[in-house]
Amino acid sequence: MQTPAAPEIHPDNAIVWHDDRLFLLDQRNLPGETRFVACGSAAETARAITDMVVRGAPAIGITAAYGVVLAARERFTADPSGWREAVGADIELLAASRPTAVNLFWALERMRRLMETLDAAAPEPALLAEAQRIHREDIAANRAMGDFGAELIQGPTDVITHCNAGALATGGYGTALGVVRSAHAAGKVRMVYADETRPWLQGSRLTAWELAQAGIPVTVQSDNVAASMMARGEIGWVIVGSDRIAANGDVCNKIGTYALAVLARHHGVGFMVAAPTSTIDMSVAGGADIPIEERDPNEVLACGGKRIGPDGVAAHNPVFDVTPAALVDCIVTERGVVRQPDADKIRALMAGA
Repeated sequence: MQTPAAPEIHPDNAIVWHDDRLFLLDQRNLPGETRFVACGSAAETARAITDMVVRGAPAIGITAAYGVVLAARERFTADPSGWREAVGADIELLAASRPTAVNLFWALERMRRLMETLDAAAPEPALLAEAQRIHREDIAANRAMGDFGAELIQGPTDVITHCNAGALATGGYGTALGVVRSAHAAGKVRMVYADETRPWLQGSRLTAWELAQAGIPVTVQSDNVAASMMARGEIGWVIVGSDRIAANGDVCNKIGTYALAVLARHHGVGFMVAAPTSTIDMSVAGGADIPIEERDPNEVLACGGKRIGPDGVAAHNPVFDVTPAALVDCIVTERGVVRQPDADKIRALMAGA
């Protein structure tokens, strides 16, 4: 991957198609270093997803869609008669980059379906238009979710969020942070408490940076502070995103989300999940069937390149956990709000998909 000149650094520009290349705001070193990574092939795009240059379910799906465009360009140039088969292999490579975020597979299937309809002409323009359409639709969905979610908040109040579900994790504006943005603009949010989110620290590195850029008051806290904050009675909502929602309303999100849901229920704090309908996987009956990605134990045993755990000790590093639907007060989508979600309500929401 090369890093040539790229667009202006801004949270809403985390994924940019510029000068016929894909640029990704490198989230691994934010906020200390702000730079773009340029991807010129499907292989480079898949590597960027795996290495967490880009992360967040909607953003991964959008990135993969652009990766298909790059694949089609490369394969058609090399073999105009056999490009489809070669792109099919590239799509499988992209699909293997992260196993949990269903938006990845949703976007790739959408690109695959379009690819099958194209004639022998150069496929890149049509595929690029579709990837850009997916990107635009995500931003529009986020703004709709922001408005729906903000309506549920009786403010002013303080909220807790976990990981990063903002513009950086989406096409722009954000899911959970889209709700926060809209609610703050309406005077309903006083302070956002961002869990630091071990071990990648997406809360302290990304959410805090993004909210500060937007002028929204934010305070970073260790993940284990949430219970004492709720006990003070000042937290009105926990607002999080999701990487996959099962057909029964179970929610898979960043590890630590389940604990927040349990704490919220005990303390009478609302628990809101904001996610587009592309995150809902009707092929998965319940959360127990969602594959949970396990990453390198060294992500837990080291920090900043320095080992903090003793030699010879193992580490458990699941990236996600599952919050049962019974602990979720509402799921906010671009189509509206599902309160106390269950299989029947999710089915009704998705009936018009």
